[in-house]
Amino acid sequence: MGKKTRMTGAKALIESLYAEKVDVIFGYPGGVLLPIYDELFDADINHILVRHEQAAAHAADGYARATGKVGVCLATSGPGATNLVTGIATAYMDSVPMVAITGQVPSSMIGNDAFQEANITGITLPITKHNYLVTDVNDLPRIIKEAFHIASTGRPGPVLIDIPKDITTDELDFEYPESVELRGYKPTKTGHKKQVKRAADIISKAKQPVIYVGGGIIAAEATKELLELAQAINAPVTTTLMGKGAFPDDNPLCVGMPGMHGTKYANYAIQESDVLIAVGVRFDDRVTGKVESFAPNAQIIHIDIDPAEISKNVRVDIPIVGNAKSVLKMLVEFISEELGGKTNTATWVKKVEKWKKQYPLYYHKDDKLKPQYIMEQINELYPDSIIVTEVGQNQMWAAQYFKYKEPRTFISSGGLGTMGYGFPASMGVKMGHPDKVVFDISGDGSFQMNSQELATVVQNDIPVIVAIFNNGFLGMVRQWQELFFEQRYSFTCIDDSVDFVKLAEAYGALGLRVTKPAEVGPALKEAVKSGRPTVIDFVVEREENVYPMVPAGAAINEMLDLEVQS
Repeated sequence: MGKKTRMTGAKALIESLYAEKVDVIFGYPGGVLLPIYDELFDADINHILVRHEQAAAHAADGYARATGKVGVCLATSGPGATNLVTGIATAYMDSVPMVAITGQVPSSMIGNDAFQEANITGITLPITKHNYLVTDVNDLPRIIKEAFHIASTGRPGPVLIDIPKDITTDELDFEYPESVELRGYKPTKTGHKKQVKRAADIISKAKQPVIYVGGGIIAAEATKELLELAQAINAPVTTTLMGKGAFPDDNPLCVGMPGMHGTKYANYAIQESDVLIAVGVRFDDRVTGKVESFAPNAQIIHIDIDPAEISKNVRVDIPIVGNAKSVLKMLVEFISEELGGKTNTATWVKKVEKWKKQYPLYYHKDDKLKPQYIMEQINELYPDSIIVTEVGQNQMWAAQYFKYKEPRTFISSGGLGTMGYGFPASMGVKMGHPDKVVFDISGDGSFQMNSQELATVVQNDIPVIVAIFNNGFLGMVRQWQELFFEQRYSFTCIDDSVDFVKLAEAYGALGLRVTKPAEVGPALKEAVKSGRPTVIDFVVEREENVYPMVPAGAAINEMLDLEVQS
């Protein structure tokens, strides 16, 4: 036990963050936070002043996804705290480890509708893994220790700590706890051995198995074990949007993303599988399509750290609750004993290979500027970059046409689908990986949700590159209107709404405009070489659609697609 030191709550907060090895905070000051910000003035923590609190939450989220560490954001009471809500919900839906710290009015004024008061613990109760209202300054170190522990263990997620102003000025004898003991919070780490053995027996007999994985593989750092499983049973692997990078896209066994805008061959493989090995996934509706028709002939094995996800959306034959890394390691050992190096899947793999050749991802190549071509160019020129996305068509093209080979290189809002996420998230990604090229793949609609953060990246010299697929529409909604609402483009046209080059220049960033395919490569090279925050306005084909596409209510093998032209 260390020596106790007398200090204020604000100072204790900073010392606690040191203990948790926090190196960057994304925040925005306010009246009740003044004692904390006064301590931050001399602190050895990099504070990034955002221009909107929502951006602070998204930046902390992006930092966490890219590094695996806990992201931290800070906002004042009332509107500052409520502006974090969308970012907290985004992190919650995608199981991102984050600690959100909010200021609160003095304890004596809580409940009196004081100036800039909001019941943020009540507001965020459904979208946090846990939250705290600090009522005694002596509890502050323990609460911070618990918050980081809860955020980063089991199924990760956001935790909020609400700190009244008087707590920041009250004094305590500071001593940071060395360990955490939370009654009732004991996440299962190792799977039940008997269940894992049952799964191994079924998998060993499978002739048409498919491995279906999501973000849980990345959170558990289980990519090595996943590769070993795929090789042991010689089975196709499909990765969800949140699982991109968990299995290399260039591996012959990879069949890409399943679901609404997944590959045909991934969806066909799932539908014809006899055993579906689901790891770190939640059977999202965008993956399953019509639930009654999903993997109709498969025995389903579901491995997940969160027991609440088992059989929540889809019936499961063998549930295994546990950490994906430890469970897969045990599973591979059992399977290796069963198979002895032999597999039953050669015919199946050849069939899937045939589908891959027959139904490739495809778009019509012509002299028009296509978003798919831009992604192919980014992949060719900067294959080791980290891709962050907004939400909509841009997100799907980024998922389809860039080859992800490593985990934590595709960063996107999956569950909540938050427009405006990508740009501030890319700031957090770049702070976590300053030596990496970071692209925010954006739509002209999404970018305008948080374009004010251009001021943040310029002031703090965070050289992210925003690639705007500018089609003058809210593209994904327009696509649905075209296909299912007789091209009645009701309030989805935002054509000529802003000059993005001038906007970038107004903030002191580099602005470039590209209108032809031949200009794509040079513009990308100029943006990277400049070392400056850059916005590239790619004026793309206006009514280009994302294909393949599963219509709402259809089974995932009932896909709309373009006819491949020879």
